[in-house]
Formats: sequence, structure tokens, C-alpha cells
Amino acid sequence: MKYKLIVTDMDGTLLNSKGEVSIENKEALKELQSRGIHVAIATGRIYTTAKVYAKYLGIVTPIICCNGAMVKNLENNEKIYSKAIDKEDCLKIVEICKKYNLYFHFYSDDTIFGEELKNKMLYFSEWAKTLKEEDQIKIEIVKDIKEVFERETIYKFGIQSENLELLDIVRDEINSSLNCEAHKSLSDMLDIMSKGVTKGNAIKSLAQSLGVELEEVIAIGDNENDISMIKYAGLGVAMGNAEDKVKKVSDFVTDTNDNHGVSKVIKEFML
Repeated sequence: MKYKLIVTDMDGTLLNSKGEVSIENKEALKELQSRGIHVAIATGRIYTTAKVYAKYLGIVTPIICCNGAMVKNLENNEKIYSKAIDKEDCLKIVEICKKYNLYFHFYSDDTIFGEELKNKMLYFSEWAKTLKEEDQIKIEIVKDIKEVFERETIYKFGIQSENLELLDIVRDEINSSLNCEAHKSLSDMLDIMSKGVTKGNAIKSLAQSLGVELEEVIAIGDNENDISMIKYAGLGVAMGNAEDKVKKVSDFVTDTNDNHGVSKVIKEFML
């Protein structure tokens, strides 16, 4: 099989445990593009954070961000696909978070919003200090959440807690009562998007726009929010550090993110 498109998750997959892209992964992806093979990044992150890594890789790539709520072309910032969360559901998500006293933040297409500078908001704030001016991430601490929902289009919520059982309860409550999809992107992080938004559906839209059949797609990931794209792809790959539920639905298990697992898939199946 000649694969024409590879889609890789970022955290826990393309990025190692230090949040860096290894030289091996970087060179393998650049080699693919030099041969005319499509490369795309699929992440739960906001577009502005994902494009920083794409620029570092030295490749022009479509970016599937917010777990598939938006697909953008890095070359011209054109939206290929997008689906936002309804304002009513945004308010209900906040109500659920307040009920369980859970930390949350949410994304528009270019800004991260939250009530407090802590957890992931603090992480992005500190990371932003290391970036060039043109790569800066917009971070807004808000007092009137309803006002934000009136003026902004929201694509994703993130809920973070060390109480993993509580996150499972909240995930089930959101999936059963709202017009939303809730999946874990990290063991302590729940991502919430509009119903029908998954990385798998985003890849489907991207592949169609590129004229690529699903049999010609490789998708690589490590966590629950990657399962949809791993199932969709002609070759679904789980990282060696992936959750067991991800490995069970994959066609192949590669090495870990700290041992350049992405580059090893590329060398074995594409180069």
C-alpha cells in the first residue's frame, strides 16, 4: 500500500515527555513532504499553539485542532472545516463544572479563556513567555463568562482534575445530556466539543479535500481522543506509551514518544 497522508497527534505522540519534537521525528516528516506525501497534525490544542510546532518542524501542514472542531491550512490560515459548541451547551458545561467544583478553560479559534491563571492556563501562560511575538498565544482571564459566549465562537472546553473517577462521571453526564462529545486527551484532562466532532471526522474531511482514500491514510495517537482517527485510517497506529484501549483498536503499535515512535512508523511503512 502506498500511503499518501499521515496524521499524527501531538502530546504523547509527536512530542516527547519533555514537550519537544525529536530530530528523528522532524527529519522523517520533512522527508515525507519532500516526496510529495501529505502530513497533518491532529491535536486537542488550539490552532495558535499547534502552528508553533508546525513552524518548528519546517513543514507546511494542515492542522486539525481542538480535537477536530477545526481544520486549518497553515499555508494560508484558511478554514477547511469547523464546528463550534452551541452557546446553550457552553453555559450548561460551566454549570456542570461549578456543580463539581472543577477547573475549566475554553477556546475560541485564537484565544484561551479561563477564570483563573492555574493548571493548563498557567502552563500556556508560562510557555507563551518563551515564544516570539508573532507566535504569541492570546490568554484572557474572564469575570463574565456569559459575555464571552455572546461575543466569541467556542470550539472546545478543557476540564482538568486529579480525581479521575470524577472526570469519568462528568464525561458520561455531558455525553448523555448535552449535544456534545467528551473524551479524555490526557489522564487528568477531559476535552469537550460539539456532537459529531472527532479527529476521525476531521481526517475524513481533510482526506476528501486532498483526494486521498481512507486506505491511503496513516493515523498515529496515544489517548482516548485519538481512537476515532485510528479506527478511520487505513493504518491506525498506537504509540508504545498509549493507553491499552487505544492499542486494542489499532492495527500496529510503534515505539514510545520518547523513542521516536512516529519516525519508526514512517520508516517502516512509508519510506
